[in-house]
Amino acid sequence: MGLAALQAQAQAQRMTPGVKPPPERIVLWPQGAPGAKGNRPQDVPELWVYPAPKESNTGAAVVVCPGGGYGFLAVGHEGRDVARWLNRHGVNAFVLKYRIAPDYRHPAPSDDAKRAVRTVRHLARRWQVDTKRVGILGFSAGGHLASTVLTHFDTGEPDSPDPVQRQSCRPDFGVLVYPVISLSQPFTHRGSRRNLLGNNPDAKLVRSLSNETQVKPDTPPVFLVASFADKAVPAQNAIAFYQAMLRAGVPGELHVFEPGRHGFGLGQKHPQLRLWPELCIRWLRGRGVLPAEKPPE
Repeated sequence: MGLAALQAQAQAQRMTPGVKPPPERIVLWPQGAPGAKGNRPQDVPELWVYPAPKESNTGAAVVVCPGGGYGFLAVGHEGRDVARWLNRHGVNAFVLKYRIAPDYRHPAPSDDAKRAVRTVRHLARRWQVDTKRVGILGFSAGGHLASTVLTHFDTGEPDSPDPVQRQSCRPDFGVLVYPVISLSQPFTHRGSRRNLLGNNPDAKLVRSLSNETQVKPDTPPVFLVASFADKAVPAQNAIAFYQAMLRAGVPGELHVFEPGRHGFGLGQKHPQLRLWPELCIRWLRGRGVLPAEKPPE
């Protein structure tokens, strides 16, 4: 569903009695995003807020980056559905509507994603979020965007007049699902590269955003998911990132399933793929992001 259709649906829901209202939306730059070309919906990056139920709120938070090849946003199965899954585990979810082609190229998407992490930290008290348990999760090109934030973060601008910019944009952990990682290797997703960088990008920029080359010892821990059957974004992307993590001493997990065409989301319709969300929750528990599971009585 496109953004225009999504907005029309949201408006209809607001006017329909008995229908649950759409999530709260937070404009990331109320005065206008850097490089914005206007004030149309596609010019205004937002966070769509799905707070955890108060009775089960763990204090953890995740910025969710839907995929779409940097040309559209898969806000349903890689956004809203993911937010609701996180909510069931007491995690506050924030779906990112970031700027995309053809109107925007790099650095607009990464500016938006970094700002999203800063915004969650700045407004943490509103949702009882622990600022030291703020992660980022991305699918496909949204996985590339998440991996960009995981490898190109900063600790904030302490002297900025904007209090949001004073916050760190370094996530405390990452989850990358069938992610685009490299923009320079043969296994890259060429559509994502073209939409993000154009037809003839600078070679240094291509290398900088081939995020398997950017992993360092201070890169946050990452959980990765891919599949052998994915021909659109081959598993080599996730494998290359994990290999870089091993070299840098960054902890994490990699799960490569045999089945799974590109875009399987939470995998709930497949007996094998549906395991990855539970494996991810167990990983988050093991890292202390979520409370340890209570032993059976």
